[in-house]
Amino acid sequence: MSQKDKMHNCQLYLPNDEEIMKEQTLCLEKLYDFNATRPLESEKREALLKEMFAEIGEGCYIEPPFHSNWGGRHVHFGKGVYANFNLTLVDDTHIYVGDYTMFGPNVVVATAGHPILPELRQKAYQYNIPVHIGKNCWIGAGSIIVPGVTIGDNVVIGAGSVVTKDIPDNVVAVGNPCRVLRPISDHDKEFFFKDKKIDYGNL
Repeated sequence: MSQKDKMHNCQLYLPNDEEIMKEQTLCLEKLYDFNATRPLESEKREALLKEMFAEIGEGCYIEPPFHSNWGGRHVHFGKGVYANFNLTLVDDTHIYVGDYTMFGPNVVVATAGHPILPELRQKAYQYNIPVHIGKNCWIGAGSIIVPGVTIGDNVVIGAGSVVTKDIPDNVVAVGNPCRVLRPISDHDKEFFFKDKKIDYGNL
């Protein structure tokens, strides 16, 4: 099995393999072009994202600068996904994001890790495990999602959280390590923030 094959099979591999690095560099060239676009070049940005990503649905928007190990090559976005400044996707293997999910600024989603054993790290070994994020999620500013995590649908991850374990559907989860705080409930149908009521007549 080649080093490239091991990338997507949860096995230890060498990311400095010549074939891998050649392909990765070409992806990073497109990422550079995306980050160099001007604010009025929305059509150019959209076209570049379609080239860069494994899959990207309609109506997605990523605010530059965008950081990604493979420029989105292994990223699968549904429709209507929004990402604020400094989204970092460590996409050495696949990242899946459902429709209408939102990322606050400075969010990190990582699929890559390195072995605990120092001797293996010294030889630059790495492993990658996919990350899955559901539909209609809000990932708060500065959150970190580590390899292998699955986040369900309709989840809110509080700002600054470090998500090390799976999170079920329909909850608010916060902290380091991130834990479920409460379910999304009827209270959330009445208030959008603390004591601020939702004025449905003006929506």
